[in-house]
Amino acid sequence: MAKLDQKLKTLAQRMVHAREGTGLTTAQLARRMGVKTTTLTNWEAGVSEPRANRLMTLAGILNVSLTWLVTGKGGGPLVHTVDTEMDYLRASLLALKEQAETTAGQIDEIVKRLDEFRADGTG
Repeated sequence: MAKLDQKLKTLAQRMVHAREGTGLTTAQLARRMGVKTTTLTNWEAGVSEPRANRLMTLAGILNVSLTWLVTGKGGGPLVHTVDTEMDYLRASLLALKEQAETTAGQIDEIVKRLDEFRADGTG
């Protein structure tokens, strides 16, 4: 963990790290923040820094604590591990399987109703 802390010594470095962790581009984050992309790029380059109210918004969007964003201490971005990614993928597959089973049941019900309708001679 010490290497990670060394790599993220500045606010700008922590901003880039957290943004990349969310998968957002600078343009996407700038749009969410309501600032120009060049403004965000300047923040991430360390050319300028956001005001306090922007820092609070930024921390919220990036899902990090304000303290971590400003100082590097406290709750930083979640690190996605292979295990967490596999758990997510497994849960997604199970949800899709359940949806497929529900859809198959609905199809069976419609076919049954069509067959009954046809058997009544009204179709």
